Amino acid sequence: MKNLRNNFAVSSLLMVSPLAAILLIFLVLPIVLIVIVSFWRATEFSIIPAFELDNYEFLFGSPVTYTVFFNTFKYALITWLCTVLLGFTIAYYLAFHIRTLTWQIALFLLCTIPFWTSNIIRMISWIPFLGRNGIANSTLISWGVIDEPIEWLLFSDFAVILAFVHLYTLFMVVPIFNTMMRIDKSLIEAARDAGANGAQILWNVIIPLTKPGIMIGTIFVVTLVMGDFITVRFMSGSQSANVGRLISNDIALLQYPSASATAIVLLLTVLITIGILLRFVDIRKEL
Repeated sequence: MKNLRNNFAVSSLLMVSPLAAILLIFLVLPIVLIVIVSFWRATEFSIIPAFELDNYEFLFGSPVTYTVFFNTFKYALITWLCTVLLGFTIAYYLAFHIRTLTWQIALFLLCTIPFWTSNIIRMISWIPFLGRNGIANSTLISWGVIDEPIEWLLFSDFAVILAFVHLYTLFMVVPIFNTMMRIDKSLIEAARDAGANGAQILWNVIIPLTKPGIMIGTIFVVTLVMGDFITVRFMSGSQSANVGRLISNDIALLQYPSASATAIVLLLTVLITIGILLRFVDIRKEL
C-alpha cells in the first residue's frame, strides 16, 4: 500500500511538473526579475545594481503619479460601466430572445468579426470618423445639427473611452453569455408563473445568477484597460496618460528601474482590485 501511494505521488508530480515549470519560467521568474530591477539605480549612462528605495520614493513623492493613477482608474471605471451595459444587453438578447442554437452561434460569431483584425487597426479606424473633418462632424453639419465641428470627439478622454469600449466589450459579452446559457429556464418560468413581471425576473433571477459571468468579464476588462497604453497614446493625441503610458515612457528613456517600480505598483494595484472583486462572488463555479 505504501509503495502504491509513493508511485501515485511520483506520477502526480511528473504530471504537474511541465505546467509548474512553464509557470515558473514564464510567469514567476520575470516578475521576480522586475522586482529586483525596481530597486536598482539608473543614471544617464548606466544601471547600477543596488538595493535602494529611490525609485519608489520618487514614484510616491511625485504628484504626477497620483494624476496618472487617477486617470487609469477613471478609464477603467467608465469603460467597465459601458461594457457591462453593452455586454449584458447583447448576451441577454442572444441567450433569451434567440430561440435556436444555430442563430445564437451565428450572431455570436458575428460579434467576433471585428476581433479578427488587429487592435491597433480597429482603434485607428476611429480617427477618420471622429476627426474635425471626419465622417461624424461632416454628417452632423450636413444635417444642420451643429454649425461647426465638435473638437472633443477626437484626441480626448471621450475618444479614449470609446476606443476602449470598442476593443474590450467582447471580453464582457463572452462570460456573461456563457453564464446566461447555464441558467435553468424552468426558474424563469416558475418566476413568471408566480406573477413576476419581466423587470422583476431580470432583477431577482437573471442578474443574481449572472454575477459570476459579470465578475469574470469585469476582471478581464479592468485588467486590460489598466495595462493598455497604446490606446491612450493614439486616441488622446498624447494629451493624456495612464500608468501603462508612464511605464512606456520610462522604457523609451532607458529608465528600466523606474519602469520596473511603476510596473510593480501597477501589478499590486491590479491584484488588490481583483482580490476585492473576488470577495463579492465565487467565480470558481464558472471555471
